[in-house]
Amino acid sequence: MGVRRGPLSYGERVQLTDKKGRLLTVMLSPNGVTQTDRGFLPHDDMVGLPEGSVITSISASAWHDRHVGDEADTSGSAPAERDRAKPWKSARAIGGWQYTVMRPRLEDFILSMPRGAQIMYPKDIAQVISLGDVRHGMRVLESGAGSGAMSLGLLDAVGPDGSLTTIEVRPEFARVAMGNATVYYGNRPAWWNLLVGDFDTRAAGLDEGYFDRIVLDMLDPWNRLDAAYRVLAPGGVLTAYITTTTQMSRMVESLRRSGHWTEPEIQETMERSWKADGLAVRPEHQMIGHTGFLVVARAMAPGQTALQKKIRATKDYTTDIDQVQETRKDDQDLDSLELRDISDRKLRKVLRDLDKEIGTMDQYPGPTEERSDS
Repeated sequence: MGVRRGPLSYGERVQLTDKKGRLLTVMLSPNGVTQTDRGFLPHDDMVGLPEGSVITSISASAWHDRHVGDEADTSGSAPAERDRAKPWKSARAIGGWQYTVMRPRLEDFILSMPRGAQIMYPKDIAQVISLGDVRHGMRVLESGAGSGAMSLGLLDAVGPDGSLTTIEVRPEFARVAMGNATVYYGNRPAWWNLLVGDFDTRAAGLDEGYFDRIVLDMLDPWNRLDAAYRVLAPGGVLTAYITTTTQMSRMVESLRRSGHWTEPEIQETMERSWKADGLAVRPEHQMIGHTGFLVVARAMAPGQTALQKKIRATKDYTTDIDQVQETRKDDQDLDSLELRDISDRKLRKVLRDLDKEIGTMDQYPGPTEERSDS
């Protein structure tokens, strides 16, 4: 699966972290250099080092001395002639700043990789894999590649013994996603089938009941439920990533109406980091709050209707109160819409208890403070 071990080499991404926790991700190339506000980082100095090594930036003059007469272009803006026109850059690039060099984790790679569309956050990717029960060797169908963040998580989860089929409607996004996967694995993953086109057309050409899991990341997943049910094996898990409450409500009700899916589960994940510095232990001021909802349901067997929880007659979650107000003839229709979470018997008891307490207060009044006019 393209797992890299041993010393660092050309053609792979590395992550540089300074003592302030600032991150910098670069691709190592021959004669390459990365310019920072703390000096230059020659790529040749990193090649051959083991992960966890500490490197030190060099000054602009030191870099220039190394490459006097070298006109070859590099991956960074390195030639000293460029800095002569902007002397403040050379003044800042004094060198002597240390960085720890590591191969990036999948989360680090996702957050730093080139993107053409907004990516799914690693916290949501992890929940999709966990709640959606995506495991090694499974066959997974994904809608919407975007920049490839979710695809990378699914590819890692199923492994080469499984398969991932992704349908992306925009060719340019498909290229970005495949490019990021190729960089991450070192070559194009053979267990990824990336299809370009709209979901309904492409899904119509897929085998019935072939997939174990389906992940939908699109604006209107409720319109793709019939196509998803056809290609998903009985008992297969459907996971939909949805960003707004209105989308989530519509998706859930569509799943229930179809009768092909079990009662949907709805999850939302918040992420908050903590700071631990001696006795100063507290949460960080910033956190990753709402990014999206995950709606999870399982496919029923053909010819079977999903069991649904019976809603009490006193509760009505579907009728629009504005429509009732326009058409009602009396208050009885409006009263039927009340979401009563307390029975009449319990309500009478609550009122009796309150009357008793008020009566006790009236019988034994507390001391009063006389008003004094000044």
